[in-house]
Amino acid sequence: MREYLLTLCVTVAVTYLLTGPVRKFAIAAGAMPKIRARDVHREPTPRLGGIAMFGGLCAGLLVADHLPNLNGVFELSNEPRALLSGAALIWLIGVLDDKFEIDALIKLGAQMISAGVMVMQGLTVLWIPVPGIGTVSLTQWQGNLLTVALVVITINAVNFVDGLDGLAAGLVCIAAAAFFLYAYRIWFGYAIEAAAPATLFAAILMGMCIGFLPHNMHPARIFMGDSGSMLIGLVLAASAISITGQVDPDAMALFAGGERNATHAMLPVFIPLLLPLTIIAIPVADLVLAIVRRTWNGQSPFAADRGHLHHRLLEVGHSHSRAVLIMYFWSALIAFGALAYSVHSASMLIVLVIVALSAVGLVLLLLPRFTPRAPRWAESFLPPRYRRRRTTAAGAAAPAAVEAVRGGSPTGPSEEALERTPASYGLHGATALSSRPANGRTRDRERA
Repeated sequence: MREYLLTLCVTVAVTYLLTGPVRKFAIAAGAMPKIRARDVHREPTPRLGGIAMFGGLCAGLLVADHLPNLNGVFELSNEPRALLSGAALIWLIGVLDDKFEIDALIKLGAQMISAGVMVMQGLTVLWIPVPGIGTVSLTQWQGNLLTVALVVITINAVNFVDGLDGLAAGLVCIAAAAFFLYAYRIWFGYAIEAAAPATLFAAILMGMCIGFLPHNMHPARIFMGDSGSMLIGLVLAASAISITGQVDPDAMALFAGGERNATHAMLPVFIPLLLPLTIIAIPVADLVLAIVRRTWNGQSPFAADRGHLHHRLLEVGHSHSRAVLIMYFWSALIAFGALAYSVHSASMLIVLVIVALSAVGLVLLLLPRFTPRAPRWAESFLPPRYRRRRTTAAGAAAPAAVEAVRGGSPTGPSEEALERTPASYGLHGATALSSRPANGRTRDRERA
């Protein structure tokens, strides 16, 4: 675990330190597109954040290659090289898209080629553990097609959900944490070395997202762009394919008490292999809804719009930060709920806790204007928006004076309102209000 933590920390540090210079480079290179109709931000923001994330990926793999216990991943498996090759290709296409806006079909072709590069180097699905049946071996063509499909689906799911500051990086970080815990348990709990590459990939992916999030939280100073969203989507898909399609259920059967129990033990990872509904449920749901919505309206599935889940949360009345936190909550609930169920599938307490947290999530969705307030003793540790406002006599009189000023006659504020204003606002407020002409005759006298 210590070597994984070291790899994670190095990836976080490199990604975080590179993001600042990358932001300056993006501004100098002109990678700051104009505000579009579907955008939520109000000011042009530089892209190309994927450059820093790719640097973190390379640093994490380099450090892991020189650690004693993780070096065996590179010696016994070709998956790290396959991941780096596919990631470099998809990252390069993303950088060009952030700068020159590449056509959607070209990006789709590049995603398939990147997946094919990984398949050619051995990162592919070999078998599928089917609950109730057992292990189903796949032919070479079946495994290759399934691998390419999973990579393309995951990349586009992450790309579609990248619409709010910090949303995509946070969701992928949650998914990577769930993958890491499960893969680590399979490797050290069942002594299956085939789970080592997936564990390493998930740790590095967490580092990439954590290092980039401080620069990408609302209000974001830089966007990851397609160079970042497609990159982390590919790494996430590689982790899922490695842990599910490479780990032999027959090896787990020796520890789980039979093939049927081993198949059920791998259920939380088997599900995201066929249709990622647990670990990356929110991005995939957004992807499916977007394709159905655009096709129903006679548009291209790749045509951008404002109908994504995060846009719906904003329309309901949630703020930017709250919409992101709500999607964090649901992603963590689904991912870690499936993870907990895989560990103790016979425990009814886990089901009850998931149901209770789901009810809490529904309440948060239905109360967009509810603002939580922390106790006064904890206010010094929280952001100002969660603190109670202390009203004073002058502070209470200030809103009344403003309403009196704004609600006066069309020609300007009344003299009574102006007389009350200095006592409420002080010298600065009195000067500011008295400097405003009360009516047209006052302006004529000033010009004279």
